[in-house]
Amino acid sequence: MDWIIKTMKDAPELAIFLTLALGFAIGKVKIKGIGLGSVTGVLLMGVLIGQLDLTISPTVKSTFFLIFLFAVGYSVGPQFVQGLKKDGLPQIAFSAIVCIACLLVAWVASLIAGFDIGNSAGLLAGANTISAVIGVATDTINQLNIDAAQKTKMINEIPVAYAVTYIFGTAGTAWFLASIGPKLLGKNIIQKTKEYEASLGGSIESDDPSMEDAYDGTTFRAIIAESDCFNQPQTVKSIEEMLVTKGWPVFIERIRPLNGDIIQEPTPDTPINRGDHLVLNGPIDTLINDESFIGKEVADTELLDFRVESLKVILTNKNIIGKSLQDMKTGKERHGVVLRKLHRGKATMPLLQNVVLQRGDVLEIEGRKSDVDRFASFAGYPERPTTVTDLLYVALGIFLGGIIGSLTFRAGNIPLSLSASGGVLIMGIIFGWARSHRPTFGAVPEPAIWLMNNLGLNVFIAVVGITAGADFIAGLKANGVSLFIAGIFVSIIPMFVGLMLGRFVFIFHPAITLGACAGARTTTAALGALEDALQSKVPALSYTTTYAIGNTLLIIWGVVIVLLMS
Repeated sequence: MDWIIKTMKDAPELAIFLTLALGFAIGKVKIKGIGLGSVTGVLLMGVLIGQLDLTISPTVKSTFFLIFLFAVGYSVGPQFVQGLKKDGLPQIAFSAIVCIACLLVAWVASLIAGFDIGNSAGLLAGANTISAVIGVATDTINQLNIDAAQKTKMINEIPVAYAVTYIFGTAGTAWFLASIGPKLLGKNIIQKTKEYEASLGGSIESDDPSMEDAYDGTTFRAIIAESDCFNQPQTVKSIEEMLVTKGWPVFIERIRPLNGDIIQEPTPDTPINRGDHLVLNGPIDTLINDESFIGKEVADTELLDFRVESLKVILTNKNIIGKSLQDMKTGKERHGVVLRKLHRGKATMPLLQNVVLQRGDVLEIEGRKSDVDRFASFAGYPERPTTVTDLLYVALGIFLGGIIGSLTFRAGNIPLSLSASGGVLIMGIIFGWARSHRPTFGAVPEPAIWLMNNLGLNVFIAVVGITAGADFIAGLKANGVSLFIAGIFVSIIPMFVGLMLGRFVFIFHPAITLGACAGARTTTAALGALEDALQSKVPALSYTTTYAIGNTLLIIWGVVIVLLMS
């Protein structure tokens, strides 16, 4: 053990990886469904390992934090800019007010409790589960005109307050929104949500909360052409036009003529005769209904044995953006393609007919390769699986953001600056939005975004914990109870404000109000709890825009809370 400790002191970078391993292990442990999460687990393990009095260069912490912030901005960029348009203004205003409430409640609670700058910043970060505030507040404290000892004391207090308030900030907010929130918004919320789904083109009787299978099953079935309509030869085009009048579009993918070889890719003019076997592609419920118009299903395994391609497509075609999902589904350009999922930022949208498509949405599609390629070229940019990240784009964005954010203006003795971290966040938003408009450059695959988010944040948190380890226990004893109580108010009061705003000021649908509250507080755990409680994905419709705004404002509040408390 002595040798391990000596090795870590000589090579403190190893302590970071030990902290990550132990922190992620602790974070996965759940008791009655509630766990610390990876960030809090890493912080606590960092504090524990920090008792060894290790020294780690602050450059390591800053570097990984900037990587994390760029990834955050890049991810929310399309939704942030989209929200600035007319249709998104109510949700932007809602999110901004809720975020201001988060700041003001944290500020007032800090004044009442007598917290200093460090505890106030940690309270804001933990109670609102916005870990990035730790880094932004640290940067701002370092710019204050105070001595180095005071700066160090305040900076080391931030993770203490964060750790104490984070758990209720996550679990408490999810519980409040999912259990108390619906009761504050009226009666029969689940039924009202079903009715809202119906207004978007869903079925009020459906037991499937995501509504996906009601419109798009990934189903291929072989049917023999033997109904009366085949007494005369038909064409692929005439049969598909007949079927589209019976429900959702159904496509003929392959044909085995009664006497002949399989036709791999039939054209609209390909003839169909009585006795031919057809492969139909469409929603399962529609295919079952269509059997009566064509014939019986047959077990033609050879005909059904063909390869299909699954692909993600970034929507950029201006002829699609602003249209409903139903318009895309019934359009002739979709021939042979099944729409499996629709992603918008961190949320998966319900596949309801009247959901409006936005630039930067990601569609998951499936079908024969020729059909998928054709549709992908029409809809936008195919995001094929890749392991290559455009590091030039990432590095340039971080550099430009850091340079711009470092510009400082002074109002008396108070420095006014976004700080390098705030600048990188804003530049990430700009670069993410630019990528959604021109997807031919700046590719950062989803696994790379995940790694930048999680590794960037948790290495930063690990170094914070190790650095603050010596002072953590003392800070916890001094303010632990008061911080926890203050954290409850800072977590819950803004959510109550948001619920009242949605119900009486903005007059949102209850499910939209709940999703917007979760988004403005950037709590994905609450979104999942809401979708379970309401048996619907409708809250996701208001989560993405408010999440983008909330993520940006709450991080910037790390600067503001320090200035207010100073």
